[in-house]
Amino acid sequence: MRIAVVKAAHDDEAGVWYVEASDLHGLHVEGETFEAFCRNVADAVADLLEGEDDGAGEIPVEIIAHASVRARVDA
Repeated sequence: MRIAVVKAAHDDEAGVWYVEASDLHGLHVEGETFEAFCRNVADAVADLLEGEDDGAGEIPVEIIAHASVRARVDA
């Protein structure tokens, strides 16, 4: 069974999640929230792989997310 892997990152300036890297050629989506991003990825993967004859019906998509935050620590 094929598994699609997507590495996601957050652009703080633009305020969106986007595909930083993927093993699916042509996968370029973004979303304002992580949940919207995940939905957009699922829809785009379905479109990109439509017509592939592997009989899968569904393809698992592993999304690896990267984000950074800062914690303020009082001295």
